[in-house]
Amino acid sequence: MMLPPDSLPPEPEFIFPFEGMSVGDSFWIPTLKPLELLYIVDNRAKEVGMRVKSFPMMKDGCLGLRTWRIR
Repeated sequence: MMLPPDSLPPEPEFIFPFEGMSVGDSFWIPTLKPLELLYIVDNRAKEVGMRVKSFPMMKDGCLGLRTWRIR
Protein backbone atom coordinates (compact mmCIF):
# COMPACT_ATOMS: atom_id res chain seq x y z
CA MET A 1 0.00 0.00 0.00
CA MET A 2 1.39 3.38 -1.01
CA LEU A 3 1.23 6.32 1.36
CA PRO A 4 -0.06 9.67 0.15
CA PRO A 5 2.86 12.06 -0.64
CA ASP A 6 1.98 14.34 2.29
CA SER A 7 2.48 11.53 4.80
CA LEU A 8 6.00 10.63 3.63
CA PRO A 9 8.97 11.77 5.72
CA PRO A 10 10.81 14.88 4.51
CA GLU A 11 13.79 14.46 2.20
CA PRO A 12 17.24 14.94 3.77
CA GLU A 13 19.56 17.77 2.75
CA PHE A 14 21.46 16.58 -0.31
CA ILE A 15 24.98 17.48 -1.41
CA PHE A 16 25.20 17.10 -5.18
CA PRO A 17 28.55 16.22 -6.85
CA PHE A 18 28.25 18.84 -9.61
CA GLU A 19 31.77 20.27 -9.22
CA GLY A 20 33.46 16.96 -9.99
CA MET A 21 31.23 15.96 -12.90
CA SER A 22 32.20 15.86 -16.57
CA VAL A 23 29.69 15.79 -19.42
CA GLY A 24 28.14 12.30 -19.48
CA ASP A 25 28.74 11.57 -15.76
CA SER A 26 25.73 10.65 -13.63
CA PHE A 27 24.63 10.05 -10.06
CA TRP A 28 21.65 8.27 -8.51
CA ILE A 29 19.82 9.24 -5.33
CA PRO A 30 17.20 6.99 -3.69
CA THR A 31 13.97 8.85 -2.92
CA LEU A 32 10.26 8.33 -2.36
CA LYS A 33 9.58 11.75 -3.92
CA PRO A 34 11.36 11.71 -7.30
CA LEU A 35 9.51 14.70 -8.79
CA GLU A 36 10.30 16.88 -5.78
CA LEU A 37 13.96 15.84 -5.95
CA LEU A 38 14.02 16.46 -9.72
CA TYR A 39 12.95 20.06 -9.10
CA ILE A 40 15.66 20.52 -6.45
CA VAL A 41 18.40 18.99 -8.64
CA ASP A 42 17.45 21.16 -11.64
CA ASN A 43 17.48 24.35 -9.56
CA ARG A 44 20.84 23.56 -7.92
CA ALA A 45 22.37 22.71 -11.30
CA LYS A 46 21.23 26.07 -12.70
CA GLU A 47 22.79 27.84 -9.70
CA VAL A 48 26.21 26.41 -10.62
CA GLY A 49 25.71 26.98 -14.36
CA MET A 50 25.34 23.34 -15.34
CA ARG A 51 22.71 21.57 -17.46
CA VAL A 52 21.47 18.19 -16.30
CA LYS A 53 18.84 15.66 -17.34
CA SER A 54 17.12 13.57 -14.67
CA PHE A 55 14.77 10.58 -14.78
CA PRO A 56 12.97 8.69 -11.99
CA MET A 57 14.07 5.06 -12.12
CA MET A 58 14.44 1.87 -10.12
CA LYS A 59 17.84 0.55 -9.01
CA ASP A 60 18.16 -2.68 -7.04
CA GLY A 61 14.44 -2.51 -6.25
CA CYS A 62 14.59 1.07 -4.90
CA LEU A 63 12.94 4.11 -6.46
CA GLY A 64 15.33 6.97 -7.11
CA LEU A 65 16.44 9.73 -9.43
CA ARG A 66 19.28 9.30 -11.96
CA THR A 67 20.86 12.59 -13.09
CA TRP A 68 23.30 13.07 -15.98
CA ARG A 69 25.38 16.14 -16.74
CA ILE A 70 24.59 17.14 -20.34
CA ARG A 71 26.48 20.44 -20.57
